[in-house]
Amino acid sequence: MKTSAMKASAMKASAMKASEGYVTTGDGVRLFYRKLGSHPGAVIVPNAVHMFDSFRHLANNRTVIFFDPRNRGNSDSVSDVSKLARGIHHDIDDLEAVRRHFGIDKVDLIGHSYVGLMVILYALNYPAHVGRIVQIGPMQPNAGTQYPAHLTGADATLAEFPAKMAELLNQTQSEDPKEACRKFWALLRVLMVASPADAGKVHWTPCDCPGELGFRKHWTGNVLPSIQSIHLSGAELLRLTTPVLTIHGTRDRQAPYGGGREWALTLPNARLVTVENAAHVPWIEAPEKVFGSIETFLNGAWPEMAQEVDALEPTTKDQTVGLLLKLQLPSVAILIHHDGFTRQELARPQPP
Repeated sequence: MKTSAMKASAMKASAMKASEGYVTTGDGVRLFYRKLGSHPGAVIVPNAVHMFDSFRHLANNRTVIFFDPRNRGNSDSVSDVSKLARGIHHDIDDLEAVRRHFGIDKVDLIGHSYVGLMVILYALNYPAHVGRIVQIGPMQPNAGTQYPAHLTGADATLAEFPAKMAELLNQTQSEDPKEACRKFWALLRVLMVASPADAGKVHWTPCDCPGELGFRKHWTGNVLPSIQSIHLSGAELLRLTTPVLTIHGTRDRQAPYGGGREWALTLPNARLVTVENAAHVPWIEAPEKVFGSIETFLNGAWPEMAQEVDALEPTTKDQTVGLLLKLQLPSVAILIHHDGFTRQELARPQPP
């Protein structure tokens, strides 16, 4: 449920007119952007086609630039294999092209899903140009990591999805691509939220965008293999001293909650906001918690509910602090014994 303040902020933002245009990359691909606000402090949000409506209210206090990566949304559909083959690394280059186009020296970044990984990779390549990073339901640091079942969103809905997807593909082979896209999104929405009753709140169906019609092929052929080839070490991540806020739902089926905990555990200046009983789009299921945390963080402070993570496994301390915050009780000192295995395997690396 949105508070009256959130509703007022959303109404103010909805009245704000966005400027639109294209940024042309070094290899000639046009990236569609929508820019809101003219305040000091800029935030770049990739995947405008999915993120614009839900996150536009952030422009009430800052400049926000949304853009679609290549071959997505309203950016150019690309057929030249050489301009797609590097997958996520093209996305990093495109983000830098957007920053340079607007002449912004230092930006804050918001990345959802695999873009939550991409913005970290960008910051490792361009640390001087990044102020703060928000990850929402990010893909894990290394794609091959397997987490315990209770740190994933594995459930009956996820188990049933491959068969339903295979059936859909068989049914839609001869259909109009836009109609097949709509059916795909109707199926995917259920996966993105913890409760099927919330599926209708995922309001985007980007099937009128040429880039989205062909994205599955680009994802499986280029983006996913490029992600699977990335092997980030603890030493590499220790170089990133940028403040990072990771927001993750405990029932995320598409990017395991264990990955969110690992980001906050491994990065030297990161904290985690856990959203209980939320899946891959936690701002749909807990808007006050998610957007309140983002506003506080972008304004320069850690949200009250953001926790430092010192073990992959949630601890009694995590649960108790979460309960105290929920009840708005004074915090108390808690002595706990951490599991030795998780601390040895995934404890926050210490600088030499």
